[in-house]
Amino acid sequence: MDHLSPAEIKQRQGAVLAIIMASYLMIVIDISIVITGLPKIKDALGFSPASLSWVQNAYTLAFGGLLLLGARAGDLLGRRRMFIWGLGLFTCASLVIGVAPSPPWLLAFRAIQGAGAAILAPSTLALLAMYFPEGPERTRALSYYAAAAGIGATLGLVLGGLFADLLSWRAGFFINLPIGFGLMLAAHRLVAETPKHVGHFDVAGAVSSTLGMSSLVFGIVHAAEEGWAHPLTAWAISAGVALMLLFLIIERRAKQPVLPLRLFASKSRCGAYVARMLFLGGMVGFWFFATQFLQGVLGYSPLEAGLAFLPTTLPQLVVAMSVPKLVRKFGNASLLVGGLAFCVAGLVWLGQVNAHTPYLTGVALPMILLGTGQGAALGPLTIAAVTGVAAEDAGAASGLVNVAHQLGGSLGLGVLVVVFSAASSALATGPEILAHRIASVMLASAVMLALSLLAVLALILPAQHQQTERPRRDSAGLDPEPDLI
Repeated sequence: MDHLSPAEIKQRQGAVLAIIMASYLMIVIDISIVITGLPKIKDALGFSPASLSWVQNAYTLAFGGLLLLGARAGDLLGRRRMFIWGLGLFTCASLVIGVAPSPPWLLAFRAIQGAGAAILAPSTLALLAMYFPEGPERTRALSYYAAAAGIGATLGLVLGGLFADLLSWRAGFFINLPIGFGLMLAAHRLVAETPKHVGHFDVAGAVSSTLGMSSLVFGIVHAAEEGWAHPLTAWAISAGVALMLLFLIIERRAKQPVLPLRLFASKSRCGAYVARMLFLGGMVGFWFFATQFLQGVLGYSPLEAGLAFLPTTLPQLVVAMSVPKLVRKFGNASLLVGGLAFCVAGLVWLGQVNAHTPYLTGVALPMILLGTGQGAALGPLTIAAVTGVAAEDAGAASGLVNVAHQLGGSLGLGVLVVVFSAASSALATGPEILAHRIASVMLASAVMLALSLLAVLALILPAQHQQTERPRRDSAGLDPEPDLI
């Protein structure tokens, strides 16, 4: 890395981690900051109720669809270079969105902003893996990374409500400008470049994966709007599945694939990808629908609703920062099991809400369980997904983590919106019906988290037990088994 000595790399670890966390925090905040500002955006630019959903969907489609291509670009062209390019594209798009005069203008640059995030996000995790060797140092760094991801979502809701109430929805995009340009300068000065690799882009793989994932996400989003039986929904999902199957065939034959299939050789890593998708699929229901409960049932303002998530944010911060100690004490997989169990309990509790549920005992207390569980789970999920990956595959592995993150959230939200619509009730008043439907969503989310827990128990926890038994086998003169997590 730019001919830096190990001592120089060690000296820069703190600064590099701060740059990585700040850039990833900016991405996560931007996803959630829009939610509380949507009514103001609708009124200011004249969006219809249906087209308003694309303020979020345009970003998600570009982000999820281009992640693997962004990861591959970092592997071939240098991760610092792509980190800076991704930051630049994301920041410049934020400026244009902030001055957007019409819906088409805003939607086009939301998609470009998503493309910038797709380049930036894989580079953050890949650079982290390069600067922090496996073991306690990487565990500590990944716990901070997970804390940034979880806290950013709530911080975005609070900032979105603050700007929407007191300033303007445009301020939520303008704040990216000083942060983005400052991070670009800091990365240029402090982050060492990784070597370029001789090779070619897997164009066929990149195109098929991008179109396939975009089609899948589009189909899921469209199902949330028009229903699963709509012809366009069926066509989009079928096309997405077909393109992803084609992508797998291409990757098996490609000399330099955009996604090395050897990443799936580890059962533990496969379990981490599956568990992450299910985890995000369930948790997105909490974030999206708890906001509606706070505003639509309890009558909170956008700012009050954002602040009402603090019982989730604060425990999550404390637990996420304690992950290194907890991993040393309990093991990565055991901590993950405990975190998911807390999340399931919190969602089941929230599944009991009604129009008369008090905030303190019916919402805040289960939020504490969810914050504790998410803080304990995100770091170990990331660790399980990138541990044991070769240096040349670090970008692809980190890209796959983010793909699982985005697709899990999109799929989960699509399914949960269907649950929300199908939860009919004979209750008469609007708040009672809304509360009933949100309770049904929380229980469905708990089912997704329970499935995530089963994946961990079946695929990740056994690998930890094998590692625990390995020293005993070695001392008995038996052949050691390969590391799985």
